[in-house]
Amino acid sequence: MVFDSIGEAGHEQVSYFTDRETGLQAIIAVHDTTLGPSLGGTRLLDYETEDAALEDVLRLSKAMTYKAAAADLPLGGGKAVILGDPDEIKSEALFEAYGRAVDCMGGRYITSVDINSSAAEMDVVARETDHVVGTSDGLQNPSGVTAHGVFCGIRACAEHVYGRSDVEGLEVVVQGLGKVGRSLAEELLEAGAAVTVSDVDQEAVEAFAAEHGAETIEPESVYEQSCDVFAPCAIGGILNDETIPTLECDIVAGAANNVLAERRHADALRERGILYAPDYVINAGGLVTVAKDHFGGTYEEAYAEAEEIERRLLGMIERAAAEETTVLDAAEAYAEERIAGADGESPTTPRP
Repeated sequence: MVFDSIGEAGHEQVSYFTDRETGLQAIIAVHDTTLGPSLGGTRLLDYETEDAALEDVLRLSKAMTYKAAAADLPLGGGKAVILGDPDEIKSEALFEAYGRAVDCMGGRYITSVDINSSAAEMDVVARETDHVVGTSDGLQNPSGVTAHGVFCGIRACAEHVYGRSDVEGLEVVVQGLGKVGRSLAEELLEAGAAVTVSDVDQEAVEAFAAEHGAETIEPESVYEQSCDVFAPCAIGGILNDETIPTLECDIVAGAANNVLAERRHADALRERGILYAPDYVINAGGLVTVAKDHFGGTYEEAYAEAEEIERRLLGMIERAAAEETTVLDAAEAYAEERIAGADGESPTTPRP
């Protein structure tokens, strides 16, 4: 089963690690290192089965390959999962053992933060390996860079749909007021957009509205809200057979990962005349920050580089229009062409 799964997605390496003393059970998946060492976070979850953990790490590591390639970064895609209940197994000793596992990869895999792993855990990992970013000595929280990249991506979408790249007067619904969603909403308001916010945390919504004068909407009504741009910044899988027919927007562009329940929903959005900005393209600011952390640089440099998302995304949108396909197809083609051309001059999408 493992060899079949690896072969289907084209992974280079999948390694299993255990440590009897700490109870560590980890899987590190390296999908592709054509463009550079694989980079991806470490996710600690109590998976129902080992097969479920393998499926998750294979899916996520492949996605990181495309994300890095589409962001023009000299990185490949990798991911790691640690199996177990965080409340029961998380300890310094476990992450020290995990750090030794990462070090065994010899630099082919660079780890960072993810679900149930923070800068504190990466500090422990760093005791055992140099192949780690996202520590407390690094560039820290990339949420502001991620939000700025999404803002720039929204401008690219507005350029294509409305013929102007500014967002002044655009009606934007932001779903999710976490660190990225809040930062995005604030930047949109500052640029003159009319922002409506929604979150399952009603207190957070009320506090934001009181501070910024934004409109609010209940979570169960967010999809039907008429707007120019719907910006999902919370959980994934929210664009599906039930929600897509109810959307009242021209553009879907947000920070949430895996916002499509299934790949075919990109086609469903296109059939409805809704422009969808692929999440791994528009939310790449976080990865840009981590890359800057690894190769050397500042938070300010990462923030500036995130603005390139606007140019790249607009090129992908125009390519999709010319080829009468989805922007997701164009984004995947862009990433695959970068990988295929790594030993020579990389093909590019049409530039605006």
